[in-house]
Amino acid sequence: MQIVESFPYSIREIENVFIPMRDGKRLAARIWLPEKAESSPLPAIMEYIPYRKRDITRGRDATNHAYLAGHGYVCVRVDMRGSGDSDGVLTDEYTQQEQQDAVDAIEWIAQQDWCNGKVGMMGISWGGFNSLQVAAKQPPALKAIISICASDDLYADNMHYMGGCLLGDNLSEATVMFAFNALPPDPEIVGDSWRDMWFERMEKSGLWIDQWLKHQRRDAYWSTSSVCEYYSSIRCPVYAIGGWADGFTNTVFRLMEHLQVPRKGLIGPWGHKYPHQGMPGPAIGFLQEALRWWDYWLKDEPNGIMDEPMLRAWQQDSLPPDNSYDDRPGRWIGERQWPTNNVQERGYALLPYQLVAEPESQPALNDTDEYASMGLQSPLSVGLEAGKWCSYTATPDLPGDQREEDGGSLIFSTPSLTSPLCIFGMPTLELEVSSNKPQAMLAVRLSDVAPDGKSTRVSYGLLNLSHRDGDAHPEPLEPNRHYRVKVLLNGIAQQFPAGHQLRVSISTSYWPLAWLPPEPAQVDIHLKNCKLTLPVREPQTNDADLSPFDEPQSAPPLATTLLAPSEHNWLLHRDLATKASTLEVINNQGRFRINDIGTEIHRSAREYYRTVDDDFTSARGETITESCFKRGDWHTEVYTRTTLSCTVDNFIVHAQLDAYENEYRVFSKNWESVIPRDNV
Repeated sequence: MQIVESFPYSIREIENVFIPMRDGKRLAARIWLPEKAESSPLPAIMEYIPYRKRDITRGRDATNHAYLAGHGYVCVRVDMRGSGDSDGVLTDEYTQQEQQDAVDAIEWIAQQDWCNGKVGMMGISWGGFNSLQVAAKQPPALKAIISICASDDLYADNMHYMGGCLLGDNLSEATVMFAFNALPPDPEIVGDSWRDMWFERMEKSGLWIDQWLKHQRRDAYWSTSSVCEYYSSIRCPVYAIGGWADGFTNTVFRLMEHLQVPRKGLIGPWGHKYPHQGMPGPAIGFLQEALRWWDYWLKDEPNGIMDEPMLRAWQQDSLPPDNSYDDRPGRWIGERQWPTNNVQERGYALLPYQLVAEPESQPALNDTDEYASMGLQSPLSVGLEAGKWCSYTATPDLPGDQREEDGGSLIFSTPSLTSPLCIFGMPTLELEVSSNKPQAMLAVRLSDVAPDGKSTRVSYGLLNLSHRDGDAHPEPLEPNRHYRVKVLLNGIAQQFPAGHQLRVSISTSYWPLAWLPPEPAQVDIHLKNCKLTLPVREPQTNDADLSPFDEPQSAPPLATTLLAPSEHNWLLHRDLATKASTLEVINNQGRFRINDIGTEIHRSAREYYRTVDDDFTSARGETITESCFKRGDWHTEVYTRTTLSCTVDNFIVHAQLDAYENEYRVFSKNWESVIPRDNV
């Protein structure tokens, strides 16, 4: 990372300003103000998230917003209602209130003396989601957005559900927000009211996992803020960015296909990070790329960015499996439009343990063949090498060697490839299946198998078979009846080398990435009507003409003092006597002091996912967090614990929150709820 010390514009930082909302509440904002803007107004860029501008995101904000401001943009980092130093209580994600507040904030920014009336909006994750959602509200001053690691579909392509299956990240994300919502505002910003604001948040924010579990199918709760329901409402230009190791990459493909505004897409090898900090690498000069976008749309500079391919992606080369990568070798590819004629579908038939490229002549299967059907009931160990649904590059959270997973799966492999094969897009697997139980799931993995047998997962997809005809109206299976189903796999750009094999692996469990069905089920795969479809892209000569991205740059990092180191790890515990397996995820962010404001911060989370033998009702997730803030005589600590377990018929949630001020417990609350399973 190149640290830039000098910029075209000198800037002044305003630590806090309160932005009034139409109902009288105020949102807290930090502003990076180019000094020239006070005499010659400039465009503004807003980032709007609930992750505390004053301290937790202060480091990231210092490198990003100071850089953009130094190139002539007023940067405004806003705490959402109920978060950080803003008024109110945050009661859920992506609410209509949140979006209306953003519209009000944009209008306020546009009316300031230092703004020329043009506003952009950008963010990663939550900030990427609401950039899309707010764009659909069409505030007049919003002229363009950059949406990074975000989704247009809150139900089907978010960290709650996938293919109708409940994701383990549902509990993980609920835990993150449970901890954030219980944090106090800073007394130096809000004054003596800080304690009352803190207690109101802890009392009223609620347990979000309850809400998410009460909506196990696609309904208005999810669709109201899913922009895939109203693409045409987005009228401003959109730059959508993702990474192959991230959980939200499929959105980039859909936005390029369905939006009717000027748009660009970019997909790198990264996890859930800004691309200039991207891991696995190579990281790119994202802030320079963002400047090109803003200069074009907010300053009318004809820099040619819209003459470049609509969609650029990092085509990954083959690598041995690993739970952590520093870099993914490959090359950039580009398409002028999406979908593209450069990608053609190629089908592969499923024969016993084989994938056979169509239309190669193979013996036809009939119902009397010995292997016309292949039965499958996976052990609960399948999935322990799956990694995280959304990699935060808090490694080792990537999928490992798939050979152990394949031991509990049905596998279908091609012969060794005689020439390289490149794919770009979303593979699909069509199956004819039956089940001996009314509830069952399938996890499908596409892997790259090297000559030495090591197997690297390339993509995967999930399907709750009750959701075979859609997520809005799931229906149980009729035991032993045949059904045609399609499993969508995540998008990818990948080259399979000559001498390697493609492998499709199918399992009936994928714990703890996805929650288990209510009871074990055998699923039979009827091979006669099964087909893998790959989006094959032949090498294009004009890929070599793509302009390289700049090397990563940023403004100087925030000055901090490390007081205790961080720790990130994934540990697998197996008790052979009790037949219990526990996956432990450690995310200890250490302890550090922010030098300029003197605040000490410690945050830590641990997650435990446990099953016993083949008992599907033994599935249990437990999360524990610690959050400590200290400065002078201000010392607060918040501890949360959440458990999610199940019976055949219900999900069971237990949660507790304890808060301390100067080592005295000042707040304690417990939650318990039983939520019926709805075909999940």
